Amino acid sequence: MTEPSGHVPVMLQRVLDLLGPALSAPSAVVVDATVGLGGHAEAMLAAHPELRLIGLDRDPAALERSAARLAAFGPRVRLVHTRYDALARVLDEAGVRRLDAALFDLGVSSLQLDDDARGFAYSRDTPLDMRMDPTSSRTAAEVVNTYPVADLARVLRVYGEERFARRIAEAIVRARPLATSARLAELVRDAVPAATRRTGGHPAKRTFQALRIEVNDELAVLESALPDAVAALRLGGRVAVLSYHSLEDRMVKRVLAAGAVSSAPPDLPVVPESAQPTLRLLTRGAETPDDDELASNPRAASARLRAAERIRAAA
Repeated sequence: MTEPSGHVPVMLQRVLDLLGPALSAPSAVVVDATVGLGGHAEAMLAAHPELRLIGLDRDPAALERSAARLAAFGPRVRLVHTRYDALARVLDEAGVRRLDAALFDLGVSSLQLDDDARGFAYSRDTPLDMRMDPTSSRTAAEVVNTYPVADLARVLRVYGEERFARRIAEAIVRARPLATSARLAELVRDAVPAATRRTGGHPAKRTFQALRIEVNDELAVLESALPDAVAALRLGGRVAVLSYHSLEDRMVKRVLAAGAVSSAPPDLPVVPESAQPTLRLLTRGAETPDDDELASNPRAASARLRAAERIRAAA
């Protein structure tokens, strides 16, 4: 299942398999928290004729494309322009008390990567933008041109896991003002040791990841939204999360693992109901795309899929 943009839903069949038992419930409701171009959403709706879907996305262009793609499903689809940390509010406004399933497909979309005006690509010369929602205010240009060295180095170190964060930050500050991705990528390449440039892919990859996360507040949004999605699940409801870098995956692992263990002290002879696990993990660690998918969709290479089922009803 592909789009003219080149968009291919990542690990589509595995997502359908993991969420399927919950999506098959009578009058089931699923939230696609990052509906994007609608690939996963279309497949879920087509496979489950009674399913209703609430799709969220912060990118108006993506919502326009997904609205066209999902138009055939009529009133079964409700699309909302918002960040996914507004999930609880959206459910309340839709009158949905309990979810049957939730899907998060994190990271940057094909639509955003392939549009030079959006400024996500370090391999092409584009404006330093990187906003997933073009109606928001902060851009990558603002970050690189206004942050003090210490703050810029922190962003690169924490969000990009960049060993040479301070060197790169100092090089950026010396070269200000910066306006394009090509100039930034060149600065990063020149700032890191030559031996490092010969391995590990493009030397600017981690810097661009860090700036994108900072511009879009991605980790804070996920930290708020994922527990809200888990809390909204009915008994037997399921959540699946596709992440694309280690910071996201660690956060997802922590939230799901915390729900899958007892909160009672280990020496307690009888574990009260309130301390029993709320989740059952459906994946052993993080699952990855198979060789066939990687051959047809190289952009899926960094994908990590985790899923869980709610096994104790909310209070």
